[in-house]
Amino acid sequence: MDPVLAAPNTRTRSAAVVSRHEWEGYRCESRLVPAASPRMAPLVLVGGAFQTKESWGRLERELLAHADVFTVDLPGWGAGNVLPDRHGADFLADALAHMIDEVGLSSVHLVGGSYGTAIAYRLAQRRPELVEKMVLVGTMTSIPGHARVAMRRTLDLLAEGRREEFAQETVAFMVNADRIDSVAAGARVRRFLVRRLLNLSDEDVEKHLANTMRLLRHEMLDTSRPPAMPVLVTTGEHDAFTTPDLCRELAATCSDSWFTRVADADHMLPLERPVELAGLITHFLMGEPLDQLAYCREVERTSRLCVTP
Repeated sequence: MDPVLAAPNTRTRSAAVVSRHEWEGYRCESRLVPAASPRMAPLVLVGGAFQTKESWGRLERELLAHADVFTVDLPGWGAGNVLPDRHGADFLADALAHMIDEVGLSSVHLVGGSYGTAIAYRLAQRRPELVEKMVLVGTMTSIPGHARVAMRRTLDLLAEGRREEFAQETVAFMVNADRIDSVAAGARVRRFLVRRLLNLSDEDVEKHLANTMRLLRHEMLDTSRPPAMPVLVTTGEHDAFTTPDLCRELAATCSDSWFTRVADADHMLPLERPVELAGLITHFLMGEPLDQLAYCREVERTSRLCVTP
């Protein structure tokens, strides 16, 4: 492991420590930002398809009011090199565990978003002693057939160099166009995503092709062994990709779980409502009631239902 100091975080006035790692011959990096006054175990954030360790923005800044934040570029993401699709979620979960171990974190809270939820879920199964609690944002037990067709279509467009069509069609299944006016910052987030996809580097394209084929090739989740720690599953109420029903179904695979929908939000919840998402995460991790949060449509637990007015 090779630690490198990054630019200071203006909120905490502490430097982010970037560490270089290697797992089974593949390069990866982590970024640990210390909080000024941490009140709970460090938060490990595992992001989605186009997310890097530096791209958590407002959500990270909000979470730093409560805990140190550890973000990652796993093999296949950001500063990591391309990861062939023969490697599944177990490989990525083990790489994440290796990075956490190398920086000396012995107990963490896991927060996974979209693609990262499968990696977080697998880590919670494989290293339960490491994870105190887990939050999964925008998830599903398996990819439905219609989504597989859409994903394969976008890969074909990308391989053919049809970047504009690729960007538009990829965003189309990530963003609910029918409810965009009901989503906080919906139009702005959509424009940001299209711009991000139009500006992928050649290496980013190679990584995305491999990472998406991994989703299509492997069963990313094994729900036969439920994670033992408390788990919160959430998504935006208008999410048409990892729908609330699919998220609720995933929550039901966990032995101690809660589910809630966030109002005025879609699949890109960390970009659309970062302040509210940070509040939801920290309330859950600190054991505070969720059913009084005005932006939660309802909070469901295994044997009871609490409805927010």
